[in-house]
Amino acid sequence: MSGAGKDAVLAHARRGLTTLCTAWAIRRRDGVTLAFTDHDQPLDFDGLAFRADSGLSARALAQSTGLSVDNTEALGALSDDAIREDEIEQGRFDGAEVCCWRVNWADVTARCMIFRGTIGEMQRAGGAFRAELRGLTEALSRPLGRVFQKPCTAVLGDAACGFDLATAGYAVTLAAQKHEEGRVFRWEGINGFDDAWFARGRLEVLDGPAAGLWGMIKHDRVLEGRREVELWEPIRGTITAGQQLRLVAGCDKRHTTCRLKFNNLLNFQGFPDVPSADWMMAVPKSSGSNTGGSLR
Repeated sequence: MSGAGKDAVLAHARRGLTTLCTAWAIRRRDGVTLAFTDHDQPLDFDGLAFRADSGLSARALAQSTGLSVDNTEALGALSDDAIREDEIEQGRFDGAEVCCWRVNWADVTARCMIFRGTIGEMQRAGGAFRAELRGLTEALSRPLGRVFQKPCTAVLGDAACGFDLATAGYAVTLAAQKHEEGRVFRWEGINGFDDAWFARGRLEVLDGPAAGLWGMIKHDRVLEGRREVELWEPIRGTITAGQQLRLVAGCDKRHTTCRLKFNNLLNFQGFPDVPSADWMMAVPKSSGSNTGGSLR
């Protein structure tokens, strides 16, 4: 919002008798946007319709200058058509962008943004939820830098890795057949992939109620001609036969795997020749070879 809108809110507040309210917008990473207001009538601005029938409020904002972290909490009631308990369970609100405005409901052009950040931890109980709100400076508190270790530090397919997951043979889209509680999936007749090819990879849901959800693959086995994929944690959504799923090949972060499985050695982000702790603490000896391996 422009400085004129902020000045208009300040001028209105100095009158003493005000018509101010708070408006919230939540933009999830899957593209869904929800908007609420604590006014008793809906509001419209910035192309958003702010609902008045959802109990969303916030504790006092802790804001400061400098690089300290701004934070607050949002409180609200769970609603079947607004913020649903199953969507919180599925993680659809994790990392969602949150904006908060102070608005003159009699003239919505007089408004100013008082908070912008993301949703952190969410808790739910008794038909209500409590969400931690993290300010923009939260990202500055994360440690950054390279980690010197033998395994690769990149995530398969990210900018550091550079591998194109659309390359033929490294992903397959297929219809769901049988599964156990959204964790163990089985298919008949999936050929062309080695045993454990998808281990440490991803299973992504492409359509249906659980579209956009995914899980990390723990085991990928071929048992009596059937493919069995087991996830570390179940998909927290409804999956029925015929829904489209995508299996993405996995990477165990080893130097050899990067070279032989993905032919991507130039982008390997690990340090396979770093000496082990045993080697660095070894003392000279007249017999045997000191190769850097275990002393035992």
